[in-house]
Amino acid sequence: MYPSAPIVSKVVVVGGGVFGVSAALHLARQGVRTVLVNDGPLASGASGRSLAWLNSARRRSADYHYLRLAGIDRYRTLAAKHPGAAWLRFHGGLTWDADDAKNEIATVFAHERSIGYDARLLSAEEIGSITPGVDVRSVPPQGAIFNPGEGWVDLPSLIDLLVNEFQTLGGEVVTDGGRAKLLARGGRAGGVVLENGSEIGADAVLLATGAAVPSMAMDIGKTIPDATPIALLVRTEVIDHPLEAVLNTPRVAIRPMPTGGFALDSAWSEEEVLTHADGTHHVNQATIHGLLEEASKVLAGNPKLAVASYSIGPKPIPGDGEPVFGPLKEMDGCYVAFSHSGATLGLIAGELLAGEIATGEANPLLYPFRPERF
Repeated sequence: MYPSAPIVSKVVVVGGGVFGVSAALHLARQGVRTVLVNDGPLASGASGRSLAWLNSARRRSADYHYLRLAGIDRYRTLAAKHPGAAWLRFHGGLTWDADDAKNEIATVFAHERSIGYDARLLSAEEIGSITPGVDVRSVPPQGAIFNPGEGWVDLPSLIDLLVNEFQTLGGEVVTDGGRAKLLARGGRAGGVVLENGSEIGADAVLLATGAAVPSMAMDIGKTIPDATPIALLVRTEVIDHPLEAVLNTPRVAIRPMPTGGFALDSAWSEEEVLTHADGTHHVNQATIHGLLEEASKVLAGNPKLAVASYSIGPKPIPGDGEPVFGPLKEMDGCYVAFSHSGATLGLIAGELLAGEIATGEANPLLYPFRPERF
C-alpha cells in the first residue's frame, strides 16, 4: 500500500535506462497509467555500458551517502527475492590507490569507519583469504580497503525484469521513438511529442534521459550544469577466474559479468576516446588492449583477456557531482532524474520520484538534490 492516492492519472516517462524503468514500474504499482518512451531499445544508453558497482565508498556529502545506502538496501531486498540471480551479486568491493604521495587509503578508511560504512583495511598478504582472484603483487604497501557490503548488478538484466512487471501491470512501452520533446499545455507539462509527430498526452512527465537531461531542461529555460564525459566500457570473453568482488584500482576497475567475463573501465581510457566533428566517437585498439593488459596485471594468474565487445558513450554526471532529482519550477508537472550513480541509485530514485509524481508529496531524502539549487 502507498500512503496517498495518486493525484495524476497518466504519466509519460522518457528514458529507457534504470531511472526511467524503475520510476515507471513504481508509478504503475500505484495504479498510475504510465507510458515509458525511449529513443531506441531499452538499456541502449548509459545503463547499457555502466560498470554498475553498487557502493557508497570513499567520501561524498552525507546526504548523498545516505541516499546511496538506501539504494543498496533496495538491491538487498531484490537479491533476497531472487537469490539465484546471476545478474545481482554482493561479494564486496576492493579498492586501492597508487603508491605515491596522493595515496589516501588510510584517510578514506578512517572516514568510512567513522560513518559506519563496513570497511576493512587489508595488507596484500591478507587479501587472498578474504576475497580471491587478486594478484596481491599489484597492491601497494598502504594496503587496500575491502567493503564487504558492496556488490554489482547487470543493468540490462535488471531492466528486463522491471519492464516485464511494468507491462504485466498494464504499462505501455514505446521504443525507437527518436528524441521526444515536451508538450506544454496551459503552462504545464502535458505529455511529449515523438519524432514522427505523434503526441502522447499526460498529466506529468519525467525526463530520465541520462546525458540528454540538461539539454531537454534547457529547452524550457532551466540550466542544469553538466560534467558528462564520454566513457568506454570493455567486456571480455568468458574466462574461468575466481574473482567475485568488484575491483577499483588506479589503472582499471573490474566487475564480473553474469556470462563469466569481466566488464572493465578506467579514467585514463576515457580520456583517450576521440570525438569527431559529427558527434560520433572512436577509440583506438591500443587503448582497448591497454585496458585489457591493466586488468590482467591485477588479476590472479595474470590471465590473457580477449575483447568480446565494447561500448562508447556519455556517462551522465551533473556539474557539481551530486544527483539532480525532482520537479522543474520552470514547468509544472515536469520532473528530472540525472545522476552519475545510476546503478546504485536506480531502484531508490525511481521509487521516491514515482511517489512524488503520483502523490505530490515531497520526499525529504530528495531535498538536497533538487534542480532549483542551480
